[in-house]
Amino acid sequence: MAVTNQPARFLPSEFQTGVCDCCEDLSVCCLGCFCYMCLGCTIASDMGECCMFGTGYPIRSVYRTRYNIQGSMLNDCMMSLFCPVCSTCQLKRDINRRKEQGIF
Repeated sequence: MAVTNQPARFLPSEFQTGVCDCCEDLSVCCLGCFCYMCLGCTIASDMGECCMFGTGYPIRSVYRTRYNIQGSMLNDCMMSLFCPVCSTCQLKRDINRRKEQGIF
């Protein structure tokens, strides 16, 4: 029997919340607004990376690649440049949801 469909885990996906869905998790939103660097360190720790790389496009790109999330390096760079707090909060919300689902 020939395999005609690619397994679901390899299909491109999207982030589980939007960039502007800050109210989805108020604790993440508050941490991002009032202690942005702490949020970055939390993300870096979650991903096993150095705390210096918890914010910005490199960590976002690594995460997207790891979970096969659609996007590009240019998009990651622009999001991190123009919406740093919102994009970092989005990343943390996605990490939290994947932990709840047991797929992180």
